Amino acid sequence: MVGLLFKYFLTAGVVMLVSELAKRSDRLGGLIAAMPLVTVIVLIWLYLSHQPAEKIANHAWYTFWYVIPTLPMFLIFPILFPKLGFWLSLAVSVIFTMIFFVLFAVVVKKFGVILL
Repeated sequence: MVGLLFKYFLTAGVVMLVSELAKRSDRLGGLIAAMPLVTVIVLIWLYLSHQPAEKIANHAWYTFWYVIPTLPMFLIFPILFPKLGFWLSLAVSVIFTMIFFVLFAVVVKKFGVILL
């Protein structure tokens, strides 16, 4: 139980750290947020919980493929935000990301990468 609480607090702490850094510096916050911190933490948690090497490697493999279709969101949101406000821009960006993900999954399936 203590290990699980430690995981929760450390993981939450990383998110809080990034948000606090972003308040002080757009660039630094963006840089830290762009780093695959969550993925690195998950890989560590998987390793420490004695998951098979194949499972850990698969996590990294699929993370790569899932990141690609999310990237346009980071271009769409800042364009929409001044025009539509925060919540509507965020909603449109998320919806666009989901649509783009499905389209991306269909395309990469033709190359043998099964995402859905």
